[in-house]
Amino acid sequence: MKGIFLFGLFLASFLLSNAQKDLRAKQILEEVSEKTRSYKSISADFVFSMQNEQMDIDERNEGSIKLKGQKYMVDLPELGVKVFSDGKTIWNYMKDGNQVTISNMEDGGSDLMDPSTVFTIYEKGFQSKYIGEKTVGNSACEQIELFPDSDEFQVSKILLSLGKSDKMIKSALLYGTDGNIYGVEVKKMDTQTELPDSFFMFNASDYDDVEVIDFR
Repeated sequence: MKGIFLFGLFLASFLLSNAQKDLRAKQILEEVSEKTRSYKSISADFVFSMQNEQMDIDERNEGSIKLKGQKYMVDLPELGVKVFSDGKTIWNYMKDGNQVTISNMEDGGSDLMDPSTVFTIYEKGFQSKYIGEKTVGNSACEQIELFPDSDEFQVSKILLSLGKSDKMIKSALLYGTDGNIYGVEVKKMDTQTELPDSFFMFNASDYDDVEVIDFR
């Protein structure tokens, strides 16, 4: 009887501890969301990586992203790729071939593939768990694990490192169900520069003899 009581006490303590961790994770994420949405625009330089030990893949590419609400522009110069979106239309430009494809935003697939949600993807469809503190680069960060509510995102979990003082995402690791681990590490961020709406639209006149393929 005493053993059952002690086990029950241990279980209750364990559940309470996890509940407190989840509440802390939720509070931190809400603070990050509030901070992120307070900016009219966000510009960030980052390193994108993909690893798969079984397939001996270890790739790293530098890039930049600029955000304004649902509008975004992603530039991956090492891959020769630029992606523009005004919130309704997506232009995907490939330097190799000097070609741009045009599609509707609604045909872009899962929210996880939408760069405009890179700093707020955790807001829906995930359960969160507070892990602890860790130094990432020169920043003191709080780490939170996210677990998807469904298989929509094709990830088993996401590990976020969030700046303890500035409440901004410093890095994210996405563990894909395909065995790939995708990483994004923010190297530099600017929240002061305002960007015109035209910045997020592809201008064919800037690219000589570009081939346009319209899928709309």
